[in-house]
Amino acid sequence: MMQFIEDQLDAAYTVHRMYDPAQKAALEAALPKIRAVATGGGTGLSNDWIEKLPSLGVIAINGVGTDKVDLKFARSRNIDVTTTPGVLTDDVADLGIALMLGVLRHIARGDAFVREGKWGKEAFPLGTSPKGKRVGILGLGQIGKAFGRRAEAFGMDVRYWNRSAVTDTTWKSCASPVALAEDSDVLCVIVAANDETQNIVNAEVLKALGPKGILINIARGSVVDEDALLAALNDGTIAAAGLDVYLNEPRIREDFFTAPNTVLMPHQGSATYETRVAMGNLVLANIAAHFAGEKPPTTVN
Repeated sequence: MMQFIEDQLDAAYTVHRMYDPAQKAALEAALPKIRAVATGGGTGLSNDWIEKLPSLGVIAINGVGTDKVDLKFARSRNIDVTTTPGVLTDDVADLGIALMLGVLRHIARGDAFVREGKWGKEAFPLGTSPKGKRVGILGLGQIGKAFGRRAEAFGMDVRYWNRSAVTDTTWKSCASPVALAEDSDVLCVIVAANDETQNIVNAEVLKALGPKGILINIARGSVVDEDALLAALNDGTIAAAGLDVYLNEPRIREDFFTAPNTVLMPHQGSATYETRVAMGNLVLANIAAHFAGEKPPTTVN
């Protein structure tokens, strides 16, 4: 979290930082008394750690992903799990659009082309307009809807697949991820990561997306079968991909470094100053509510 958020935690509470080797002894001694944990969506808190914290009442996640916390186990111990919904919606959707445009208009490739002095000496490939293209949204939550509205502004035709019914949209609903991929020129993955959605974008979905199709992933690395994705990129099963998330971040597979027609970002979906401030303030509010004996405001249902 941002330093001034960390400073506010230090001002209000006794804080033990699990990642600091110098605090190991003090942390071990404090385990029975720790009442709150602040963590990131990609880090979460394991059940082993939860079992070491008998007084724990709240796990405040600085993000919207809950895939690194066992929600059922936390609930069985009367622990509230909170996230920072809403405040990062627009920034993540913006990055999804940026990745899509980056792929369609060869932004990263063009930057390298100019820097390498090739302009005027070699031909540069034509890009592809988003106008009139079909964009499929895999997971129509808040971020999915925000992405869809932005895509419409570029003249794109939106369709989606969601695990549960969505009643507040007129966009076309597809029966399955495969059906969505078949009906899309660009497939944007924004589905929540959990056991049910692990590798939901598999070889079958990628084949359905087709040799002119583009995959955008701003969800989690676990929702895409990376073996299938790398194979699809290298053998032309799909045309290109724009990725912000991967398995084993930041130590991602080096195969991505040489994968053709890819735009890669280091998990920056919510990484703007404004959003990180708002996220941190929500973490503070959730922890403060717990210590005040109240239900944290953004507890996950």
